[in-house]
Amino acid sequence: MKTIKVQYAKTHLSALLHGAERGEVVVIARGDQPVAKLGPVDVAGERELGFVSYDVPDEFFEPLPESELAAWES
Repeated sequence: MKTIKVQYAKTHLSALLHGAERGEVVVIARGDQPVAKLGPVDVAGERELGFVSYDVPDEFFEPLPESELAAWES
């Protein structure tokens, strides 16, 4: 993984984005302190939550029953 300075990243952002599209990852540093990582995004949305793979069940998005809502509102 390559480390670059902020000024270089600002000047060459377009080229860095093309590299990210090809799977390259760079660390952007302010002075000698790394502050950010630029790399590809998982467009498919198959991102793991935390350190384990987990799918949110469809029931999670269903409205709560009236009794449950009443308990939260009191």
